[in-house]
Amino acid sequence: QMQSTSAPLQSRKRKRDVSNVDKEVGERIGKIPRCTVGLKEPAPFADELVPANTQPYQRVCMEEAKRGTPPERPVRVYADGIFDVFHSGHARALMQAKCLFPNTHLWGRFCSDDLTHKFKGFTVMNEDERYDAIRHCRYVDEVVRNAPWTLTPEFLAKHRIDFVAHDDIPYSSAGSDDVYKHIKEAGMFAPTQRTEGISTSDIITRIVRDYDVYVRRNLQRGYTAKELNVSFINEKKYHLQERVDKVKRKVRDVEEKSKEFVLKVEEKSIDLIQKWEEKSREFIGNFLQMFGPEGALKHMLKEGKGRMLQAISPRQSPSSSPTREERSPSPTFRLPFFNKTSLPPSPSPHHSGARGYLISEDDDDDSEDDN
Repeated sequence: QMQSTSAPLQSRKRKRDVSNVDKEVGERIGKIPRCTVGLKEPAPFADELVPANTQPYQRVCMEEAKRGTPPERPVRVYADGIFDVFHSGHARALMQAKCLFPNTHLWGRFCSDDLTHKFKGFTVMNEDERYDAIRHCRYVDEVVRNAPWTLTPEFLAKHRIDFVAHDDIPYSSAGSDDVYKHIKEAGMFAPTQRTEGISTSDIITRIVRDYDVYVRRNLQRGYTAKELNVSFINEKKYHLQERVDKVKRKVRDVEEKSKEFVLKVEEKSIDLIQKWEEKSREFIGNFLQMFGPEGALKHMLKEGKGRMLQAISPRQSPSSSPTREERSPSPTFRLPFFNKTSLPPSPSPHHSGARGYLISEDDDDDSEDDN
């Protein structure tokens, strides 16, 4: 038996010890070689095996077992328990029992449902399910079915048991303060350590505490209200709660998606602002480069102004006047109604500067020659 039903002074509820967990984690840090265990079949039942030895039973003492026994004479250890809702705590207890001695043959013990329900309480798994669970544990070599609730000397001698493995907490049951008292007095008790934080009672407590959650879970998985022993009203209530939870989940998903969208928009807006700032700086720089005080436009205007001034300004006179022979004859401009034979009357002095019929330099020279 793994737990006591009436231990008033000592609580059997398992609480996780942080120091033990840290110690176990520290022990698992080291690497171990990879190997393949050659277990391909479940452990057999003891009543299906041929007796291995017909010699009279002679028990091995603790000192001999710790020193090691011959291969043909392993130490036969009997792991006592109910193993309902088989979990890691059960597996660890069996592992400790298997590792008690260098050469160990481990037996797993089971009581029938009748004895278990009578002395311990109702189980979740029936005896066949419990048998099958422990048979597939790698540490178990044989499984004993329909074992007695109290281990008698006759039963131990019949199965050639050397030691009984169980945790050291007194187990009150069947009118006894400790059902392992006589085994401890005989020096056949090998204590193991309980795994803190997990037990069959703790698992059942979780299910009972969150009963509605697990009922709704199984309804979703296709179980009927009749199979779950749920009334019609409670079934409708659970379905309504499930719909409400779905709506809540959808709202939560929408909120999360909206938050993600807002974050993406903020990121994109920041990127756009940064790009806009970069483009604005580039535009301002180009504008100043073209239209600034020392920009390209000012240089273009200066250059154009210089060219225009150069085009409209007169050429400078030469330093020495050329001779008559060197000079080219000046063109003669005549009035249309005058010619050389008919001379116009002499102009009055006050109109001398305004009228004339000949303004050619060659004619002036001819007149001077006539005089």
